[in-house]
Amino acid sequence: MMRMSSAREFHLRTPLRDEDVDKLRIGDVVYLTGTVVTARDEAHELALEVLRGGGSLPVDLRGLALYHCGPVAVKDVSGSWKIIAAGPTTSMRMEPVEPEFIERTGVKMIIGKGGMGRGTAEAMKKHKAVYAVFTGGAGALAAEAIKRVPAVYWLDKLGMAEAMWVFEVEEFGPLTVAIDSTGANLYEQRLAEVAEKAKEVKRELGLPAEE
Repeated sequence: MMRMSSAREFHLRTPLRDEDVDKLRIGDVVYLTGTVVTARDEAHELALEVLRGGGSLPVDLRGLALYHCGPVAVKDVSGSWKIIAAGPTTSMRMEPVEPEFIERTGVKMIIGKGGMGRGTAEAMKKHKAVYAVFTGGAGALAAEAIKRVPAVYWLDKLGMAEAMWVFEVEEFGPLTVAIDSTGANLYEQRLAEVAEKAKEVKRELGLPAEE
């Protein structure tokens, strides 16, 4: 996971407010308590189909966190869902539809893995939202923070991994802010820094810089 040496730490609770989001900057670390809802490719597509048709989603996402995740879940003896693993999905898969999803739903935080593009960054700047990354390969760690599963939607239509799960979480994290509400993108910043460093090395070695 990306972390910056000057990172600040925040403990936030959903529903998130504009002022909660406004104070976050790339590199900050967040621990989240409250409601987190999952959605991957198919859930994004179905949700937008419903919203474009004038319908409403089974859960109001305003102020909530959306997690790019396909959990592994089982039912316990009481019939309640227990999450075994809940690692993040590569978020760039959702880039084509994420800007519209943010606009239509009012989510304040997207959680996933890897970077997201300029369309999402612009949507976050416009609608006051952030994108945060969770440690890849740490599905069991994520599951530990999930205290309850109040509901799951579209399970019959989409299957376990693609369904929309509602989690009640406690101190879910660490989440590193990778795109903030100013549109700043940690991944793009790091790539620019690497490119500049490469130019410096070439100059020191007397090699021609690429145009």
